[in-house]
Amino acid sequence: MSVNVSTPPAPRRRLGNLAMVWRYATRYPAQIVAALLALTVAAGATLFIPYTFKQVVDNGFAAGADADRIAPYFEGLIGVVVALALATAVRFYFVSWLGERTVADIRADVHRNLMRLAPRYFEENRPSEIASRLTADTAIIEQVVGSTVSVALRNLVIGVGGVIYLFALAPKLAGALLLGIPVLILPIVVLGRRVRDYSKDSQDRLADIGAMAVETLGAMKIVQAFGQERREADRFEEAVGRGFASARRRFLLRALMTAIAIGLLFGGVVWIMWVAVQDVASGRFTGGSLTAFVLTAGIVTGSFGALTEVWGDLLRASGAAARLAELLAEQPEIAAPARPVSLPEPARGALRFDAVEFRYPTRRETAALHGFTLDVKPGETVAVVGPSGAGKTTLFQLAQRFYDPDAGRVLIDGVPLTDADPAAVRARIAMVPQETVIFGASARDNLRYGRWDASDDELWAAAEAANAADFLRALPDRLDTFLGEGGARLSGGQRQRVTIARALLRDAPILLLDEATSALDAESEQLVQQALERLMANRTTLVIAHRLATVRAAERIVVMNEGRIVEEGSHAQLMARPGLYARLANLQFSEAA
Repeated sequence: MSVNVSTPPAPRRRLGNLAMVWRYATRYPAQIVAALLALTVAAGATLFIPYTFKQVVDNGFAAGADADRIAPYFEGLIGVVVALALATAVRFYFVSWLGERTVADIRADVHRNLMRLAPRYFEENRPSEIASRLTADTAIIEQVVGSTVSVALRNLVIGVGGVIYLFALAPKLAGALLLGIPVLILPIVVLGRRVRDYSKDSQDRLADIGAMAVETLGAMKIVQAFGQERREADRFEEAVGRGFASARRRFLLRALMTAIAIGLLFGGVVWIMWVAVQDVASGRFTGGSLTAFVLTAGIVTGSFGALTEVWGDLLRASGAAARLAELLAEQPEIAAPARPVSLPEPARGALRFDAVEFRYPTRRETAALHGFTLDVKPGETVAVVGPSGAGKTTLFQLAQRFYDPDAGRVLIDGVPLTDADPAAVRARIAMVPQETVIFGASARDNLRYGRWDASDDELWAAAEAANAADFLRALPDRLDTFLGEGGARLSGGQRQRVTIARALLRDAPILLLDEATSALDAESEQLVQQALERLMANRTTLVIAHRLATVRAAERIVVMNEGRIVEEGSHAQLMARPGLYARLANLQFSEAA
């Protein structure tokens, strides 16, 4: 069952979701070890600084002390600082490398899994929100792996090491300091749960904002044509406002959590300092020990205080990891069987629908196809006509095995599609859609989508056959010209001829043709029609015809209505009958007149 991206499940109340991130990070043990070693050195150098100051105070301010006596301690302190700087730089490099590499791997694997899913998944889940998971959620994880975890480990090591040193200096004072830790942890745990919930909600609101922006910007011509700029701007502002309100609740709670933690920590330090000063005055404590204790206590309290903010970041990352794990766990509904049947060689191009029953998963109440049987012979051209909703496009969806029928079978060259590898099935089919798809890439890459290993000579040959060579040569960089988002640099007719050239390069025995000339001017239509005739030669062709004038030459015309075949024959035969085809044809031809 598909996960509905727009209504994600409630966040889990634990950090276990980060186990997925850890599995990816552990692919690089050498970098982890290098980062941990550098972190240990940096933490040790940080804790060594208070000890050095203790020696300076105790020996430098003693009676008869001179500069030569304390110089080695300052030289040692400079060495510690140098070691701290170098270790910090090394740690920063490796943890940043791990963060970027881990996120890159997660993104690649999520995207690879998405490529396996059937189109149904993207009909039921918004692609724009899925894209948000690949960007916003992975950015959160990158921050945690590349920064937060390192900060947490550093502060943890410094905190624990500092506590040990504090006990070595003054066990009584150190014990008093530790008594305050449970008081600190309790509000962090309680408030942390609320922070996590608010973080998940904030991420969802951010995904909504991204989805709305993609949708509106992609339909800018419609927005402006209908004068809806103000409404869309207001709608986006409302979404941004909801996102801000959600984020405000989150950072307000984190601010409260930080204030409580710092107040408790440093309040305890002030009290302990007062006790320590009294011990120094009574001679039970040296000035150097007091200096070292205060510095170490400040470092320890700062470390534990920083952990409160780290906790909030880890909770946010846990929510992001859960959302990405859902995408990684999604299994394709359409997959190759354990032992796929090989399609016969050489390919013949026979296509058969055998008593097919099919209902779309999102519209189970209505049958898209009902008892549908159609046999398309190798090399035959069959036109499919009928009113909207008759089931014409469903034939293409089933032929390419984007869906499986609820009953009956679809066969290519005698092999049921459910028994074959979907990749092998689709390799035998070329498609020219009515709504052209041009990628934001070069002309070369758009053509090579038909066959990626095609040579330049083959690309130009396909372009010539598709009547596309002239305008492609006129582009600034010819085949290397960037065509713009959705082929914005081309006209409608030019885009359609690029898709025909792509189908020619595919050189598949079966052609699915969703009539590609209905939205073109007369000159473009003629050029496209000539290219289609070359494409259809010697191929099994199934044509969805929206304009009946284009199917008169088809060897056979199948008339569909409500998922069934209601008429079948040539144009002349169907026009001689008082049926649906004749009625549709008379309506179209009379409107054209």
